Amino acid sequence: MKIFKAGILYFICVFGAGFILGPIRLFFVVPRLGTRMAELMEMPIMIAVMIVAARWIVRRFSVPQALCDRLGMGIVALCLLLTAEFSLVLALQGISITEYLATRDPVSGTAYYLSLGLFALMPLLVERR
Repeated sequence: MKIFKAGILYFICVFGAGFILGPIRLFFVVPRLGTRMAELMEMPIMIAVMIVAARWIVRRFSVPQALCDRLGMGIVALCLLLTAEFSLVLALQGISITEYLATRDPVSGTAYYLSLGLFALMPLLVERR
């Protein structure tokens, strides 16, 4: 149960940051620099949020360093993130998942998919002090 709760909180922290940064990126950065550059500029910020959130939550919940525990936390968070993102994005844009994936920029889309993997792995990568 502790792993599940930690995963939920990890999702909330990272999704919340993305929810705040998303409109800033869409309304201020995309018109000036384009989608690719805006998404690539946002990525280091989101990775920093992942590191801080994962480290804090692992400490807060005393998540054991065991592979299954840390990876479990990340996978719970990833499943919640993908569910929320696809439901929100698809509802707001009125497109299917296939269309959404097909219209991703090849460069920033690839970076995005890699960051999803990093999101799931981050609880495993951070050290408890």
